[in-house]
Amino acid sequence: MHHDNEPVTLATIAEAVGVHVSTVSRVLRSQTPRTDAALRIVQTARDLGYTPHQAAASLRTRNSKFVGVLLPRLTDYVPARIYEGVDDAAVRAGYATVIAKSGDDPSRRLDRLEALLALRVDGVIVCDARMRGDQVVEELKRRGVPFVLASRRARGQVSATTNDLRGGALAAEHLAVLGHERIGVVAGPQYLSTGFERLQGFVSELKKRDISLPDRLVVPSDFDVNAALVSARHLLSLDAGLTAVFAANDEAAVGVMGALREHGLRVGADVAVVGYNDLPSSAYLPVPLTSVSSPMYEVGKAAAELLIRKLHGNDQVKSVRLAPHLVARQSTQRTGA
Repeated sequence: MHHDNEPVTLATIAEAVGVHVSTVSRVLRSQTPRTDAALRIVQTARDLGYTPHQAAASLRTRNSKFVGVLLPRLTDYVPARIYEGVDDAAVRAGYATVIAKSGDDPSRRLDRLEALLALRVDGVIVCDARMRGDQVVEELKRRGVPFVLASRRARGQVSATTNDLRGGALAAEHLAVLGHERIGVVAGPQYLSTGFERLQGFVSELKKRDISLPDRLVVPSDFDVNAALVSARHLLSLDAGLTAVFAANDEAAVGVMGALREHGLRVGADVAVVGYNDLPSSAYLPVPLTSVSSPMYEVGKAAAELLIRKLHGNDQVKSVRLAPHLVARQSTQRTGA
């Protein structure tokens, strides 16, 4: 309910029309309302006598628009590199970025999103999405806030990602060509598209090549060294005569290498190891790691560009899937074998 003596704000209009304040902000900034909903916002603003306060308006000119970025963590190379791509592309388009980190913790994700929305960001890039029933995605849709997913996919949502199905297939193809038939997998979380699709791509490619991968040789893990060390110990305890292991990312591959060393096995010479993401450090491990290289900076850049097109009124943007490539190093070459 609006009282005459109160200033009319974007929030007043948003409440009257029943949309999120960022939607009102976007519509009133664009000079040409294209949809019925936009026309209704413009008409409501006129009816209520809205006049943008000059000082407030100057804070929101071309140089002070904001994009929120929800990251799983800042300490890991992958999300940090994705963020650099996001930020560079956003700054080029006249937007500043604001980060919130969720720690991939479901109970914290909505709180972090609220913190971003409280800053009246124009849109959000979600780097920590889950494949199905993602709460943050549902909340952004409910509020009508423009958003794009980066790095991870969710059904029906616009995203910028690496083609992880293809990446998994590249790892399988590499090991198959080298003649490996007893292969184990330390797999990433299956509720994340990155974990799910890398495994699917890997399994499908082995099937095409008539190489069997028994379920027991696919051991779930998280994307980190310690979890992968525990999973790889279990894998090696199965005594399946493995000659190769595919790890869900490079940190997990380091855990696998640790477990192999504990078992007196030499990486590359006795058991081949393939990682994923090709971190800068992976080339300089004691046994340099073969890894699927993922264009992380470009993923962030593409996500920001998609969001900015949305903010400029283009609702027809389509997801982008960037191509990975495999970098072969000593961890899959049987030196001294």
